[in-house]
Amino acid sequence: MNTRVTIAGVEFKNPVMTASGTFGSGMEYSEFVDLNRLGAVVTKGVANVPWPGNPVPRVTETYGGMLNAIGLQNPGIDVFIERDIPFLKQFDTRIVVNVCGKSVEDYLEVVEKLGDADVDMLEINVSCPNVKEGAIAFGQKADCLFDITSQIKKKAKQPVVMKLSPNVTDIAEMARAAEAAGADGISLINTLTGMKIDIHKRTFALANRTGGLSGPAIKPVAVRMVYQASHAVKIPVIGMGGIANAEDAIEFLLAGASAVAVGAMNFVNPYTTVEIVEGIEQYMEKYGIKDISELIGGVRE
Repeated sequence: MNTRVTIAGVEFKNPVMTASGTFGSGMEYSEFVDLNRLGAVVTKGVANVPWPGNPVPRVTETYGGMLNAIGLQNPGIDVFIERDIPFLKQFDTRIVVNVCGKSVEDYLEVVEKLGDADVDMLEINVSCPNVKEGAIAFGQKADCLFDITSQIKKKAKQPVVMKLSPNVTDIAEMARAAEAAGADGISLINTLTGMKIDIHKRTFALANRTGGLSGPAIKPVAVRMVYQASHAVKIPVIGMGGIANAEDAIEFLLAGASAVAVGAMNFVNPYTTVEIVEGIEQYMEKYGIKDISELIGGVRE
């Protein structure tokens, strides 16, 4: 059977990736997970300079998931190039670098520094607050998304995937804006904005008050948005949001995703990604599916 998928000219041995921010650059997880089994490792967000992140507490459990307000803490692009890329190059897996920033210039600086780096693809996190737009995320206004995508495409030497925010009225409009600006693909969904209050302390569970909701609780929303986005554009879609097992992953593929990314469940069970790879293979064998392309967008209308 063939589990290979091709996105923007890059071939992946299977459609299972890690979701940014849940796997670091794979260093800690490599003690448990054979990274060679994964289609790709998608790194934690990397900025032009080190980011300290938000004050604690910045993670809390919720029913069916978790809220995080980490604030994209990261060591910056220079440390990433020197330390993380050489580590990942030891493994037979694709490297997708998630890029974050607070201004278009921040993003462009990272993209340019990655130009000569041996990585396969860039995933642009447009859920970051745009400091020049009053902290509204780049991915919440179609014109902002179009602008940042088109500017990044002019500088990027690797294929560019725009990671879309679900915190919008019309996800199809955002998908079309990314496509029109030249994006090679889109990934979705990023976390939903949520809040939790500690009733005993009568205070917010997160110092930031709000955080990003992830985990199984968001999966139905994610499947719906992936379906809508994949039908709105012709570029490939990478689906994510609450994937806990192979059945969940296959649901995303049927909805129109060419690949999937596993996030919060990495914290629950470090072996989740490899178990999903094996589960997809077992499903294909059970139903006599010779090529995974038969599943992509294969939901019966």
